Amino acid sequence: MAGYISEFYGFKATDQSPESLSTAAKGICPFIGSFCTKLLSRDGITSGVCSIRQKTTGSPSVICCPVRLYAEDYKLLRIIAENAFKMKLNLYAGRNAVERARQEGGAVAVFGKGWGGELRLPQRKGSGSYFVDWVLARIDANGELAELTAIEVQTIDTTGNYRNARKALVESRSIVSDTVGLNWENVSKRIIPQIIYKGQVLQREDLCRSGLYFVCPNPVYRRVLERLGGQDKLPSFPSQPASIHFVAYDVAEENPRNGEIAKLDVIEEHCTTVYKVQEAFSSLNLPEGNVYKEAILHTLYPERY
Repeated sequence: MAGYISEFYGFKATDQSPESLSTAAKGICPFIGSFCTKLLSRDGITSGVCSIRQKTTGSPSVICCPVRLYAEDYKLLRIIAENAFKMKLNLYAGRNAVERARQEGGAVAVFGKGWGGELRLPQRKGSGSYFVDWVLARIDANGELAELTAIEVQTIDTTGNYRNARKALVESRSIVSDTVGLNWENVSKRIIPQIIYKGQVLQREDLCRSGLYFVCPNPVYRRVLERLGGQDKLPSFPSQPASIHFVAYDVAEENPRNGEIAKLDVIEEHCTTVYKVQEAFSSLNLPEGNVYKEAILHTLYPERY
């Protein structure tokens, strides 16, 4: 496999504007306003790679860094909060939301990396984990917990490496291919079982009325739905405690101007239930009978076929 770096320190890789070059030179992630948290090695060199594109003609750019999804001051969290709670409220880190809610007639407490920290959840024996990337808790005007929802964020894991491609960008802002690939196999092996399990856990929460939000780039969203047999196997349902909201969150503008970062938005959302996801994931998509026999015959007797 081979691929290209398509976004570098927030800007498209082809962007040679002063803003893009300065950000890369400083190693700053424009989405969190500090150094890129993705390290290439123990020597402290930051990666800066936000998105990858495969070398195959027509392949889309796929976001590979979760932090990329938090552009515009965590706009994603505000979108989900409004969708889940059906009202516009300000977001605050963890316990800070309680007093703010009393002052503002309600607020959302955010628990997640860089915000309210991780919640203290019980340890689970065996496989599976309760932990999600984000928990949003609506606090009412009296400062009391009213309801909650959870968000799982997934980009795409990579295979191979992009060291040479990164070096070319740093040294001459030139685009070269490298051995980097996209690990689509993880979509089936890891991502889907996780959201099924976490969706079931959230269904047991008295204050969770909207289930789980699973947010990913559009190509990952498409691949997940494809693995589950398409939307025909996942009928739409209104939001409920057993919901899984599949949210495609990706670049909303094809070619931003140099010096500007491409904005993200919700491309598509599909709300179904954890039961339908589990059913679709476990169902077998079997081929027609005698596929081995036919393959052997074609190999042994090519003149007959």
